[in-house]
Formats: sequence, C-alpha cells, structure tokens
Amino acid sequence: MPQQPRLRPATPELGLKPNQAGLAVPSGPRVVLGVTGGIAAYKAIEVCRRLVDGGAHVQPLLTRGALRFVGETTFSALASEPVRTSLWSEADPIPHTTLGQGADVIVVAPATARLLADYAAGRSNDLLTATLLATRAPVVVCPAMHTEMWEHPAVQENLATLRRRGVHVVDPESGRLAGGDVGHGRLADPARIVEAVLAVLAPSDLAGLEVVVTAGGTREAIDPVRFIGNRSSGKQGHAVAVAAARRGARVTLITTAVLPAPGVHEVVSVVSAAEMHDAVMGRAATADVVVMSAAVADFRPVTVADHKIKKADGPPEIRLEPTVDILSALGHNKVPGQIVVGFAAETTDVAAHARAKLTAKNVDLLVANDVSAPATGFEHDTNEVVIYGAAGSETSVPLTTKEGVAERILDAIADLRLHSPPPQIVKSQPSTQESPPKEQQ
Repeated sequence: MPQQPRLRPATPELGLKPNQAGLAVPSGPRVVLGVTGGIAAYKAIEVCRRLVDGGAHVQPLLTRGALRFVGETTFSALASEPVRTSLWSEADPIPHTTLGQGADVIVVAPATARLLADYAAGRSNDLLTATLLATRAPVVVCPAMHTEMWEHPAVQENLATLRRRGVHVVDPESGRLAGGDVGHGRLADPARIVEAVLAVLAPSDLAGLEVVVTAGGTREAIDPVRFIGNRSSGKQGHAVAVAAARRGARVTLITTAVLPAPGVHEVVSVVSAAEMHDAVMGRAATADVVVMSAAVADFRPVTVADHKIKKADGPPEIRLEPTVDILSALGHNKVPGQIVVGFAAETTDVAAHARAKLTAKNVDLLVANDVSAPATGFEHDTNEVVIYGAAGSETSVPLTTKEGVAERILDAIADLRLHSPPPQIVKSQPSTQESPPKEQQ
C-alpha cells in the first residue's frame, strides 16, 4: 500500500530568510539526505549543495560505508546541520524517530543494492534504515551500482516492492562506471535528483490546469544576419514553466531560449514577436492561466532586407513599426475565470509604470522588476520583483533565485484561483484576427 501522510500540527506559512549567499530563500522544507557506501557518494555533495541553495533545510545522514568514500566535514559545512552517522553516539536517544517524524522528505543518494534490500525487507541495521522505517514522509531513492548488479532480478524485485509501497525511484543513467566499465547503473545527475525531490515536495495546487508560459527575448530581423533584440535570457520564464509543471499543471512553454524544461508538456520554439503572437493566441483560448514572462520586442523594422546590408553602402536608415501587443490582446479577450499574468521590466518609476500597465493591459497580475538594479533581471540567475494584483494587492519578493521568484508567482496564481470562478473555456479554433498595435512595455 502507498505510504500514508503523517498528520502534523498546522504551521504558519513558511517565509523567506537569507542563505549564506545573502539570497532570500524559503525557510524549509526539512530534507533528510541519506548517503550510502558507493563510489557515487561524492555526487551527494552536489545534491546537498543544490538542495540548500534551493532553500531546503538539509540534515545529512551517512552510513559507515559512505564514510569510506566521503568525509563528514564536507557535508557538515554545506548542509544545514552536522552529519549524523549512528543510532548510539548522538545526544538524542531516539534519533531515527526524531529524524523520521521531522522530515518532509527523505532522499537516499546513492542507494546501494544493500540499502534497497534492507529497506524492501524492513530490516533496520543502522541509523539510515531505521529512519526510513520510522517515517511517513515521502521517500526518494536513487540507485547506483554496476550494470550487472542493477539488472539482477533480486535488485529489480526489491525496487518493484518499494515502488508498490509508494517510494519514488530516480532510475540510474548510462555512462562510465567505476573501473572503466560503461553501462547502465550510473547515479542520476544531481540536478535530476534535486528536481525529483522538489517535485515530491511541490504542492499540487495547479493539478489539471492548462498553463501557457512565454519566455525569452524576441528577435526582429533587419537582414539575414542582424536583428533588433534585448537582453532577456529566458531563465525566469523557464523557471515559471518548470515550477508550474512540478505543481501539477499541463504546461506549454513558448520560448526563444534554448534551456532545459523538465516536466513541461510541450515546448514551442519561436524567434520573432509575430511568431510568438501566433503561438500564444493559438493556445490561449483553452488555457486556464497564461504567464507572459517573455520580453517581446516593442518595435520591428518595416522592411527586412533579403541580403546582408554591406558596410560599404554606409549606415542604413531603418524605419520601425510597433509589433502586435500580445499581452493587451490576452487581457482584453480573456474568458471569465482565466488568469493572465504580465511582466514589466523597468528602470525608473517601477511602481507607477507597473500599476499603469496592470490597468492598461487588463491583466490579473503584473510582475515588475528594476532591471537596472544589481543581480536583478536580464541574464542573471537571481531576481527581485513586486507582484501587483488587479484587486490592489502588492507582494514584494526580495532578491532570490529565479526559481524562488517563480514559486511566489505561482503562489499568487493559486491564491487567485481560490477566489475566482473556473474559466469558461470554449474549445474552438483560434481567431486569425491580428491584435491591436502593441504599446511599449
């Protein structure tokens, strides 16, 4: 039977606190990171670092075998609490129940064949296996071993047993193994492991929703070589798309960027504002939520040269015209209950410009940032924003990762959904009528 969630007292919503780098990160969740004795144990150091950077409170738990490959000092320095290794040597007389009951999730990386066998059989012979048996929190195991061991029927049967019980398994990858072998059994990439943990922890408040997200900066051609563009990297939009998928949404990502998008249902690549307009308007009619985080060009050349403009011909005269205003078209044509989110990248009078745009575009939420501020906005991995609501709400998100900003945006969307009627979606062919000219955003 799947594991039943353990009932815990209600707690206030987790806020933000600064991490070692000074970024605002969530003050939870509590992650117990189990490390067993395999050569891949060194990769657990990166898993630990990524979890802490993402805002998790990480308690490392190393077996005696793990200590033959990695040291306590490294994990204690990177994690939220010092390493624990024994049932008997700690001040806590019952560390396995303390850890098991206090965890929001337990992840074991790497998980050896021995660990899988002990866990499947319910055998408790050290602190890690005792903690696994003493928890009702979700568990993620990440097997790593040689190909022959991975393919052995006993190992596969143990994994099948754990899966039936509701344990999440991050399958190993193919690649170079210890001893120079090449085959299946290599520990999954740390980024993939962390993504699996975050998916387990994520709320399912967007489950069943159709969400369209745009990302990146558009390019408006001058000639076959040159274009008018902007500095948007697409990182914020991709972070929103991935986080929405993690929370259960069926996500379509329309993007100009070439970045990973794990869990996203459909990725549509575009280049220009016109291409993005067609892709968005062709999907918006059936979407519950549309998040326009792309930096769409405000203007484009009236004519595009069919050959490279030569320097010897002198400076060209380039006449511009407005691009179509995708956000305005969405805001003024949304169905009741549909949520449209816009973005405003500003350098002056951020609040005034954001509130004006919120009203002019008729959107439900407007995410504004000062892209002239340090470590904020375009090309950075961090961002600092204010989320304005049509009903007058104003939520400040201090400097944090773009993933953290994405979660706060989705929190605002989920809160709106609680107080809004369901969208009156009509399954019909999208209109081919062009949107009105775009105001400068």
